[in-house]
Amino acid sequence: MSKTLFDKVWDSHVVRKIDNGPDVLFIDRHLVHEVTSPVAFLGLKNRGIPVLYPNRTFATADHNTPTRNQHLPVKDPLSAKQLEALEKNAAEHGIPYWGLGHEKNGIVHVIGPENGITVPGATIVCGDSHTSTHGAFGAIAFGIGTSEVEMVLATQCIMQPKPKRMRINIDGNLSEAVTPKDVALYIISRLTTSGATGYFVEYSGEVFRNMSMEGRMTVCNLSIEMGARGGMIAPDEKTFEYIRGREYAPSGADWDTAMAYWKTLHSDSDAVFDKEINFYASDIEPMITYGTNPGMGVGISRTIPTAESMEGGVATYRKSLEYMDFAEGEAMIGKPVDFVFLGSCTNGRIEDFRAFSKIVRGRKKADNVTAWLVPGSHKVEAAIREEGILDILQAAGFDLREPGCSACLAMNDDKIPAGKYAVSTSNRNFEGRQGPGARTLLASPLVAAAAAITGKVTDPRELLEPELA
Repeated sequence: MSKTLFDKVWDSHVVRKIDNGPDVLFIDRHLVHEVTSPVAFLGLKNRGIPVLYPNRTFATADHNTPTRNQHLPVKDPLSAKQLEALEKNAAEHGIPYWGLGHEKNGIVHVIGPENGITVPGATIVCGDSHTSTHGAFGAIAFGIGTSEVEMVLATQCIMQPKPKRMRINIDGNLSEAVTPKDVALYIISRLTTSGATGYFVEYSGEVFRNMSMEGRMTVCNLSIEMGARGGMIAPDEKTFEYIRGREYAPSGADWDTAMAYWKTLHSDSDAVFDKEINFYASDIEPMITYGTNPGMGVGISRTIPTAESMEGGVATYRKSLEYMDFAEGEAMIGKPVDFVFLGSCTNGRIEDFRAFSKIVRGRKKADNVTAWLVPGSHKVEAAIREEGILDILQAAGFDLREPGCSACLAMNDDKIPAGKYAVSTSNRNFEGRQGPGARTLLASPLVAAAAAITGKVTDPRELLEPELA
């Protein structure tokens, strides 16, 4: 019987099927951080239960961490308490823990792949919604709640209803300055934030095959912003070469065994999906959001749509524009920008900093812009220095912060002030997401860089040098 990639991985991990209920699914890798794990560990303690497989769980500090002076005690009492709890719980249960200052520390969805924890065909969960990032490797990865974190710690299993299967195909060649972030924002703008609810998405076609692993991670990261349970891309030679030699990846004979399995991880030619959607690469231009959810996005050269042209409630749509202080029919080009944020589990990898530096090289940061450039991990930070990117950034008037989730979700000190506009490479633009009253415009690293240089929303195609485009 023919199967989709999703079916192959899911079915091979089912421990038990419950009649008219969820599947009991075995979990290969469990990633934990300081925010959603303390109550889960407390639940284990109250029940006198140990972590069943400590070697399958990995802990890092990222959400509540400062991005300045990480060598000093954390000032916020709640953040400090959560970080202390994670360190203590990891030590008690023999779980690898990478806290502030550790060479492997960073955002949970950045350090998993870069340390070889994320591999094809695995099931991966974390108490964080953007766990879908790891699907870029042909893994089934999704976010879970605190009670489910406790369940996985105790049993290495989770009960989940099996999602339906969707495939999104995009063929053709992307135009100048169109990045994986733009591809994802375009898809969400077309499907809306609920268009993939109940589905697990496989991304297929020439566009995704041509993407780097970093780009594929960006696309899969944003899967949940269209309502999907997760997203995945079939592994290929790019995937295998990315993983090869990383610390937690298979090696020796185990590598050969793994490769034999990994090469089977693709949807069969006659596999049937519950839904298939086709887009065209030529229709996608650099994107930017104008509203208060990731589906409210347009090509950067276009105007804000009218309420009547959009699906959903007119009143809700206009309320969103009122929050942003935008109006129907206005152009996005030229909108003023106060802050620029480069980072997060969506765009905090070395490829993102390379792209940003292409725009800012030889130019100067706009005086009216505050820029927070935050690497996704210490390994990314090291690469920024080694490749000379830091020199380019500093010459343009930027500085580099320390790794962490930073301004993505305003759980730390990096908060956008009320009423200010931030062009952000993160994943969500909800009201108050980056700080109470903050106004977020989601965009790619290229669009963010263009805004940082000009002080306003600017088409990056105007600033890219021909040989760097």
